[in-house]
Amino acid sequence: MGCATAYHLLRLDAGLAVTVVERDSTYRHASTMLSDGNVRVQFNLPENIAMSQFAFEVLGTFADDMAVGDSRPDPGARHQGNLFLVDEAGLDAAHEGLARQREAGCEVAWLSAAEIAERFPPYRAEGIVGGTLGRLDGSVDPSAVLLGYRRKAAAMGASFVEGDVRRLVAARGRIAGVDLASGERLSAPVVVNGAGAWAAAIAETVGVDLPVEPVMRTVYVVETATGPGSNLPSVFLPGGLYAIPEHDGTFVMAWSLPDDPVGYDFTFRRDAFYERLWPELVRVMPAFDELRVTGGWTGLYAVNTLDGNAILGEWPSTPGFFLANGFSGHGFQQCHAVGRYLAELILEAPVSLDLSRFGPQRILDEVPVHEHAGRII
Repeated sequence: MGCATAYHLLRLDAGLAVTVVERDSTYRHASTMLSDGNVRVQFNLPENIAMSQFAFEVLGTFADDMAVGDSRPDPGARHQGNLFLVDEAGLDAAHEGLARQREAGCEVAWLSAAEIAERFPPYRAEGIVGGTLGRLDGSVDPSAVLLGYRRKAAAMGASFVEGDVRRLVAARGRIAGVDLASGERLSAPVVVNGAGAWAAAIAETVGVDLPVEPVMRTVYVVETATGPGSNLPSVFLPGGLYAIPEHDGTFVMAWSLPDDPVGYDFTFRRDAFYERLWPELVRVMPAFDELRVTGGWTGLYAVNTLDGNAILGEWPSTPGFFLANGFSGHGFQQCHAVGRYLAELILEAPVSLDLSRFGPQRILDEVPVHEHAGRII
């Protein structure tokens, strides 16, 4: 979010002084680098659909647009497709989302349970009435996207500072900069909070209460006996568990659960897969009854506990303080549209895509904007 916003600010006004503060320039625990990189148009809210459409547009020319000298970041897009399995309880929401996606021009098709079993035998499922297949959905290399934006923003004049933001600084009722743990103060009339899972603690220093929690989410690399997976789409079960095919018989799998730990814990726990994920996986798709976990990692979701959607824009009571927070697991694919939108707001330029629905006033009013739960991963 920070690098994309910096890029778009300088794209709109090359004379700006833009500084990006990174608490760790290796991005070891950054949620972007720990993301599985999924991008899809299968959302129910029109704004979420439009952000993903813009993402695919950007990714199509990303290597050329972000080239710096001989460096051309390749996002390595794979359009293997995303298949969302639908049970009876989710049927109405699935058809509602499908209608909106098609209205927006997305290539998404409805498949019956029989068609899924015929086309993708390992995904033969119990208790499923059908599914929606986004033909162009797929996976992208998060590191290429992050570093591509960073290098391009730096080449355009952005400064990058490694340090911890100790607190935000306000003066005369508006934002005035940030204080770093080193003792240095960076003065600025505009500050963007793009701190991901650390966003709430930073916002609190200026009296802003964000409903954003750092929730642990573990991703598992799994070898299965399902056979070749090169022609399979990524599959998402009604309960939210998903499997992304990587190569023959190998999948990346994860499942966000209501009781996932809150806090900054990056411990990888292999046994949790066998105890919790595997029973659900086999219950729905019996073909996965033989498998073993070969690796994995743990990262953090920045979960907006109000409604699971982004918090975007200027905090009403603190002019100059802009938010890009609470993406709840789908932020990576939205960074392109969010960076552009925030830059346009900050510079008071016409907005290319109206994302005011996700504005922070709804946090103060406690008026949620919900996305169909099955689309949040």
